[in-house]
Amino acid sequence: MSVTRDEVMAVLARVQVPGGTLVSRDLVRAVMVEGGVVRFVIEAPTPAEARELAPAQVAAEMAVKALPGVTDVQAVMTAHGPSPKAATAAPPNLGPVKIGQHPTPHQGGPARIAGVDRIIAIGSGKGGVGKSTVSSNLAVALAKQGRRVGLLDADIYGPSQPRMMGVNKRPASPDGKIIEPLHAHGVTMMSIGLMLKEDEAVIWRGPMLMGALQQLLGQVAWGELDVLIIDLPPGTGDIQLTLCQRTHLTGAIVVSTPQDVALLDARKALDMFQKLKTPVLGLIENMSTYICPNCGHEEHLFGHGGVAAEANRLDLPFLGELPLSIDVRLAGDAGTPIAVGNSPHAQAYARLAQRLIAGGMA
Repeated sequence: MSVTRDEVMAVLARVQVPGGTLVSRDLVRAVMVEGGVVRFVIEAPTPAEARELAPAQVAAEMAVKALPGVTDVQAVMTAHGPSPKAATAAPPNLGPVKIGQHPTPHQGGPARIAGVDRIIAIGSGKGGVGKSTVSSNLAVALAKQGRRVGLLDADIYGPSQPRMMGVNKRPASPDGKIIEPLHAHGVTMMSIGLMLKEDEAVIWRGPMLMGALQQLLGQVAWGELDVLIIDLPPGTGDIQLTLCQRTHLTGAIVVSTPQDVALLDARKALDMFQKLKTPVLGLIENMSTYICPNCGHEEHLFGHGGVAAEANRLDLPFLGELPLSIDVRLAGDAGTPIAVGNSPHAQAYARLAQRLIAGGMA
């Protein structure tokens, strides 16, 4: 029986170094398992520290070599120094808590989040369909229905929920381990955007993304929630894969606009959720119709009915249509989601929330 990457990481997590272990200090890179051969890199912050870690390299090699099925171990020590570019890619931190470390080894199947009853991922196959707007307004609409709601902004590269929810305070971590989320409009929310300047880019590779998601799910004091809404990034990449494989999801909702180009990518998102065995709770058609505020004329700028037809074809629930409106955009930019009020647009989100509650999904 061949050794697995998780088994290797579990052993390396027990190798002590100054300040922690090889894994807790995020020093392990490029773990590869090919048959009985295991290769990995130990990346020290500085050349001086690399020299100090030489005994840990030997200990790591011996520990991995002792695993059943391992025939050879090849460990390489590297070091890098600080540079202007490195500061851009550094994980944001809350004192001892750094967001964006490599993920810790995962054992078993999808895990639940303590205190959270249901978890709904809001996804789309592409950007620009209003997925984040739907996520924030749906969270607020559910809160107005009396549900205890959380909102996690899982779009690490392009976090928008701090602006949409009107929150800019930096989260705290009193014990250096658990992060205290923020609250707005009756919703408990968390986003990596709360730890960065608004125009600061996140320049990370996949492992740091997956580690950040793991921390935002497991190290945030979500409390007792009826439902946690997760605003996914566009596409079908690392974040979606990690979430579906490691977290016990109630299901996913796919948002699309009606036109064929958007539906092409929405179908890819649906296929991804199917392959990852994540239930699809339904489809939403966003920007379904536009009503001129001056003359009352209704226009279907992106077509109409495409998402409902797709839901019918796939025998999936069609959860409803949401209008295109400048009021929705202005409300999101101002940090007060349109669902907070009682306008016709707010009522559309209220109906959506009621459907989810009636269906036992939220």
